[in-house]
Amino acid sequence: MRTLNLLANLFPAWVLAGCLLALWKPELFAWFTPYLVPGLGVIMLGMGMTLSVGDFLAAAQIPRAILFGFAAQYSIMPSLGWLLARVLDLPPQFEVGLILVACCPGGTASNVVTYMARGNVALSVLMTTCSTLAAIVLTPLLTKWLVGQRMPVDAWGLFYSTVQVVLLPVAAGLTLHHAVPNLVRRVTPWAPLVSVVVIALICANVIGTHAAEVRAHGVELLLAAFLLHAGGFALGYAAARIGGYDVAVRRTISIEVGMQNSGLGAALASKHFADPTTGIALAAVPCAVSSVTHSLIGSALAAAWRLWPRPASSGDPGAEHGGAPRADDEAASESDAAG
Repeated sequence: MRTLNLLANLFPAWVLAGCLLALWKPELFAWFTPYLVPGLGVIMLGMGMTLSVGDFLAAAQIPRAILFGFAAQYSIMPSLGWLLARVLDLPPQFEVGLILVACCPGGTASNVVTYMARGNVALSVLMTTCSTLAAIVLTPLLTKWLVGQRMPVDAWGLFYSTVQVVLLPVAAGLTLHHAVPNLVRRVTPWAPLVSVVVIALICANVIGTHAAEVRAHGVELLLAAFLLHAGGFALGYAAARIGGYDVAVRRTISIEVGMQNSGLGAALASKHFADPTTGIALAAVPCAVSSVTHSLIGSALAAAWRLWPRPASSGDPGAEHGGAPRADDEAASESDAAG
């Protein structure tokens, strides 16, 4: 069990290693192309199995913090993605990819990073759940609104794909959690490592498929992804501080805003923004670079935050369990390690 958790918590290293290997030998990961969308479904199924009806009832107890983080997630990141795409004058396909990943929900790896950063794990799980479910509608709509004037966006197609890779697997996982709890308890310890492997394969496949473009535009892609996620972490923390939340909740909201579900962005971009003549989806490249970037920034930030003692909770309802997480919170965080 400890070995599985250790391997899963090294997710930034696996993603980075996969992407570097894909740049060196692109053909190694070409076989995974047909499995991009099903792979995301597997990750979301694993997330659904860690949830219960009680998690949704708990959201009613801390609505202010969840709504605040939800609003920050879907206002800060899309706005920042659109602004950076224009300021950096990215090529159209890269611009679309950056905006698409900025419009995605919070990354599920945020639960693990929040635990490492001594944040509020229960709040992190609930925020990730809410933003993921809302992505069914908001990701297609925001992408259409911010990108549609410069490139045709099939909002209905995005919506349908998001339902396939988010709503249905999460609902199936939630059903399994209650219907076959013994089976779920046996499977759950493996879920983080499976998620890490799948997300690494998705990113490596995207990077390998577009290795030449990554080599040609690597600097601007890394700069765009770094500014997007670093800005998300910083603005998320600042917004929570202005909102009057304590340190644990500030850290949690910062991580939730700064870490996106880049795998979802890569899968949607590969399916909906491929060139009709060549089949190449350059829009997926910023999403893959984003996965590596936010994972590394989040892990580094969590390590730094662990060095600073966190003040006691200020009593805000959203700060419950802000210190050492409860046993069920820790289990949830350990069973959710995809980014």
